[in-house]
Amino acid sequence: MAILTIPVDQRVIDIDSRRFASIEKAIVELITNSDDSYSRMERHELPVSGKIIVSYERHLNGGVLTVSDQAEGMSFEILRSILSYGGAHSQMAKGEAGGRGYFGRGLKQAIYGLGHGWIESIYRGQLSRVDLFHAENGAYLFDDWDKDKVAQEKDYKRLRLPPSGNGTQVTIIIENPQTNVPYFTSLVTTMVHNIYLRDILRRRQVEILNMNQAKSKVTSLPLRYEEPEFDLLIGPEAYEVFSYQDQKYPFYLTLKKALNTDLVLKGDERTNGLLVISGTAVFDCQFFRYENQLGTEYLFGTVSCPGLAEMLAKGNPIISDEREGLNLKDPFVAAFAEAVSKIIADYIKREQIRLSHFDHATTSKRTQIMIEHVLQRMNKIAVEDLGIILPPGPGSGKYGPFDTGRPAVLRFSTPFYYRKVNHPFHVAMIVDRNQMLNEEILSFDYKLPDSIRVEPHIEGLAVADLPADGRFEWTVSGSEIGSKGRIEVTSGPYSASGEIVIAENSSGKGYGHVSEKPAAPWNMDNSVDMFRGYELRNLENDIDRAVYQAEERLILINTEAPTVRLYVNGQGHFKDGARLLLAELLLDVITDELARRYVDRTTHKGQAEAYKQAKQDLVRRYGVEVHSILLGE
Repeated sequence: MAILTIPVDQRVIDIDSRRFASIEKAIVELITNSDDSYSRMERHELPVSGKIIVSYERHLNGGVLTVSDQAEGMSFEILRSILSYGGAHSQMAKGEAGGRGYFGRGLKQAIYGLGHGWIESIYRGQLSRVDLFHAENGAYLFDDWDKDKVAQEKDYKRLRLPPSGNGTQVTIIIENPQTNVPYFTSLVTTMVHNIYLRDILRRRQVEILNMNQAKSKVTSLPLRYEEPEFDLLIGPEAYEVFSYQDQKYPFYLTLKKALNTDLVLKGDERTNGLLVISGTAVFDCQFFRYENQLGTEYLFGTVSCPGLAEMLAKGNPIISDEREGLNLKDPFVAAFAEAVSKIIADYIKREQIRLSHFDHATTSKRTQIMIEHVLQRMNKIAVEDLGIILPPGPGSGKYGPFDTGRPAVLRFSTPFYYRKVNHPFHVAMIVDRNQMLNEEILSFDYKLPDSIRVEPHIEGLAVADLPADGRFEWTVSGSEIGSKGRIEVTSGPYSASGEIVIAENSSGKGYGHVSEKPAAPWNMDNSVDMFRGYELRNLENDIDRAVYQAEERLILINTEAPTVRLYVNGQGHFKDGARLLLAELLLDVITDELARRYVDRTTHKGQAEAYKQAKQDLVRRYGVEVHSILLGE
């Protein structure tokens, strides 16, 4: 029994093995090999079972993977010969097979990339085996056990073959620490949606076994890809032709539009795109000229072109160097891609029109949090730096005898507590429970010096925990003359505050008592945020990019504006990569509104130059901060 070095350039194996350090890629290669073998049998009109069985056993730091078929099987000579195949030696490159494969390199690299393993095959009653493993110095070795032997009953059973049947089983021990070892359900999902397996799952009986179950409970799970509900746009398999070097080449196109479901747009598990097939080979999944463009998000289908495999057999570089799809720089592929693009162009343009006009769009959770941070910051600047308070709106809120004209959702019994030193007094907050849900939370913020004591000092309270009249009281006392601060309460868009000042002498009385000079209403109390939120909404014009809507206190970003629409995909999601555009729009609307309100309180009200100058000053002061927040800095 001799241990030998793989007769292929070790550097090539090393590079390819790193590419194959993926269980999903290994499974694609092994299932594709089995499908190729069945296809060769079918071309010779031999009966096939079409059965391919995958078994998977997951451990904490590794796993065991096997793939078995009941196809041709391999003699000892053929099994040994595949160890040197690669590139031009593969059956596909020679035009003798139609499978996608990796040009004869995938089987070995699948094993070496994940760890080590062995190939067993029964052909005409003889069992052959080759073990592949690494030497201590990293060299790629194999052991072919010198020769084959007569297959025993136990061998047929281990390889999941019927008596006297032919077939092959590959076993891989997953021990590469860089390999992600997925859970069984995740692996099943990946296999079912993999673009290179999708057509095989339709033709073959592919099953997977979860070997982590108790032996008595291990059952096979059939794998099938289920297409989403769709409208047929082209086909099925509409006959078309394209020209290359004065010769006509046929292809067969099917285009569908998914209904009521979002498709996966990227990766080997993408569910949109045209699956490019030649014979039984899957070469790619894409939309050629319209790849990654608006209008393709809900489209999918297949395009079959026999000429691709023919060109590959002639040595044309129709596949990219990394085996990641078609080589669009190849003239034959370019002619094919252009022909397909022309046929699907009108359908994609109709989709572009449909998908580019959204009534509403959404942002990711992360972008939403960033925008909320911007709005909170600018609301604080409006009140604390600029002294801008929203004007009274409709409502019946009161502070003592003074009508505020505001919705009295939250308020203090008096907005201003001017109380005597070392004399405890009560501060009362009142909630209109008719306008709030029991589940809503009131948050308290105490902006008070140490010399002012508050009891109880709680930070939050559910509306449900308030008494029926919605009244909550603190007992407050101050030990230092001149100390001051405030208590703030917020819940969603609502806020109110009560200011406290400790004086040497005070009547200790608030609103409801006679005073010589009644105070003016405290605008801060029961106030609401100027910028309550934002929406990406269709404003029925393509001029305004973003506006402030005072009634709703919202910043409305216009999905109909071309520069906004450009970054909204076909699923109505604003792309995270365009956060700088959001920063520009938010800054423009916020500074415009703040400048207007600020200037309107001065003698320069109505002067265009004053508004312009105020806005420029605000942009200079806060522009970098707004952009930094939306950049995640």
